Amino acid sequence: MHVLESETDTMTKLRTKTCQEWDGNPVFFERNRVFRVYKGGKLFHTFLGDADEDGNLPEEWVASSVEALNKEKRVEREGISKVKGQSVYFDELLNRYPQEMLGHGESMGILVKYLDSAIRLPAQVHPDKAFSRQYFHSSYGKTESWIILDTREDACVYVGFRNRYTEEELKLAIEKSENDRNVLQEMMTKIPVKRGDVFLIPAGMIHAIGGGCLILEIQEPTDLTIQPEAWCGDYYLDEYERYLGLEQKDALKCFDFNLWGKTAVEAGRKVAQTFAEDEDRKSELLIGKEDTECFSIFRHQVKRTMILRDAPGIYVVTKGEGWLENGRFSRSLTQGDYFFLPYVLKEKSRIVTNKGIEIIECLPPYAETAEQIYEGGNFNE
Repeated sequence: MHVLESETDTMTKLRTKTCQEWDGNPVFFERNRVFRVYKGGKLFHTFLGDADEDGNLPEEWVASSVEALNKEKRVEREGISKVKGQSVYFDELLNRYPQEMLGHGESMGILVKYLDSAIRLPAQVHPDKAFSRQYFHSSYGKTESWIILDTREDACVYVGFRNRYTEEELKLAIEKSENDRNVLQEMMTKIPVKRGDVFLIPAGMIHAIGGGCLILEIQEPTDLTIQPEAWCGDYYLDEYERYLGLEQKDALKCFDFNLWGKTAVEAGRKVAQTFAEDEDRKSELLIGKEDTECFSIFRHQVKRTMILRDAPGIYVVTKGEGWLENGRFSRSLTQGDYFFLPYVLKEKSRIVTNKGIEIIECLPPYAETAEQIYEGGNFNE
């Protein structure tokens, strides 16, 4: 049987080395609601215990080291998470303890969000890495994935062009969107959604999140969005908000016009694959390395206990309750909680539950995953 490590020489040295902001344990964070121009957030009431209302803070950025690209800054370093009970930001922690936190990784490599949409978001597209390097001087694009956590009535998403269109037809629709707020919506394929649905939105694919979706979004670590539509609900988008400072002719190069119809839907919709199941837990691969090189995502239904073998990673509780423990640390977990597991704590912590708990595991592209190592094996040995 695998025995959890407790007081090792390595961890003793870490506790001596660390200063106030990190005690050598899994990292928890202060709440981190982020301003967006669209309305939402009401579903956070039942999921996170927030106010039962929609507003302009419809996103919670989870264990984030990425700053939001809002036109006006609402708070200092908006989007970057603060360590629970401390004044230090997560990116600062990663910079101070790179090997302990990330192992051989050079950055966190992913961004995770809760997102609740009261209205349809603008039709949009995200750049791939090559486009980002050329126009935004960033090594990351913005391939993203969605896990549906809850819905309102008539919840849906829009994935890919509905038919084959040309760039000229898209430009004409953008012009028409000044007065016709549905013209771009009608160019996309609408898909009704329910809890548990999973989607992958590759860079270049036109898409929009419809009204009524509470989503866990996992993506490359940028806030780069081209959204050429004129309106977001009753909010008029200016040129910067649409094109991020680019000329339209350059910004529209982001769109992949080959992603349309059945091809786009099949590329976007994903089916969970069970790769391990026993009396302690059921583990599913949601997004793997065969789907994208940008991240990996797993869903674990823990019935009793499960050792956390993958790190660095961000772990999100989407249902149930339990606790996180290692040889010297224990903390209760409930729906909506999330934490970062540093590289040095790989295989040193576990989830325990008496009533059942659902965990989403979000890993950066450089992480070696338990699905690769233990293919069908017992995670608790």
